[in-house]
Amino acid sequence: MTKLIIQIPSYNEATSLPIALQGLPREVAGISKVEWLVIDDGSEDGTAEVARLHGVDHVVRHAKNLGLARAFASGLEACIALGADIIVNTDADNQYDGRDIVKLVAPVLEGRADIVIGERPISSTAHFSFAKKILQKLGSFVVRLASNTSVPDAPSGFRAFSRRAAMQLHVFSDHTYTLETIIQAGHKGMAVLSVPIRTNDYLRPSRLISSTPRYVLRSATTILRIFMTYQPLVFFAIPATIFFIAGGALGLRYISYYLSGAGQGHIQSLILTTIFLGAGGLAAILGLLADLVSVNRKLLERIDARLFELNETLKKNDPDK
Repeated sequence: MTKLIIQIPSYNEATSLPIALQGLPREVAGISKVEWLVIDDGSEDGTAEVARLHGVDHVVRHAKNLGLARAFASGLEACIALGADIIVNTDADNQYDGRDIVKLVAPVLEGRADIVIGERPISSTAHFSFAKKILQKLGSFVVRLASNTSVPDAPSGFRAFSRRAAMQLHVFSDHTYTLETIIQAGHKGMAVLSVPIRTNDYLRPSRLISSTPRYVLRSATTILRIFMTYQPLVFFAIPATIFFIAGGALGLRYISYYLSGAGQGHIQSLILTTIFLGAGGLAAILGLLADLVSVNRKLLERIDARLFELNETLKKNDPDK
């Protein structure tokens, strides 16, 4: 028996949620049971009540608004606890076409993917401005480099997760989970695939993109933070190398003047050499320390995943627990 739970993070979506629910399936090929779960992220418009009235099986409610990333993470935790074998995440604003859930789920069912991400037709989406289209493609390119995956639409929130993949993901960001989870998946060696999907008509402006510069800044900060978390040695090696090269060049410059008898008039080069080499050494030490912390975090994540697996085994052997 394979159980699918479709989770929908929601914040003040009492108007759009019923429309989104109308497009969600109750039956999916290869799935024995399909359930819906809404995460009400501190809504003030009765979103939770609307969800229950429209047949949602499970509602997780935050007492206050914690942001999309936290709502997403709460949903994964609830779905795992409810016994989901596959979890599909979609938006409450009806952006994604629920008929394509079967396309997301199929690679997971076949064992070809741990995570499947829906690729939107960005170039032909009318309500996406030219700037937004460029930023979406640029952001996806950067995420592909940082994660070593081939995801063409990294910001897409329409995605499916195997139970095992969901148990291994840890969301640190308060802004959005989309970029972070792909980078995590890439560094954890998960199989990540993309499938083309359809989108619905525009209902409301995105709440994540209140202004383009702010969105770019927050996305760039998220990417840098996750890259530093998973590749700290490389992250700190870049500035360390720059400082060492600059310090070495200035040092050679001073030596050349010194050997020619003019070293006394170029003492500034010697001072800058000392500063740059010291900064390079400090960056290198920080990289080594951060790498040790990263190794420890990865070990803790593996222990966490093993505990999940052990708990699963105990439940199978003793269903009453």
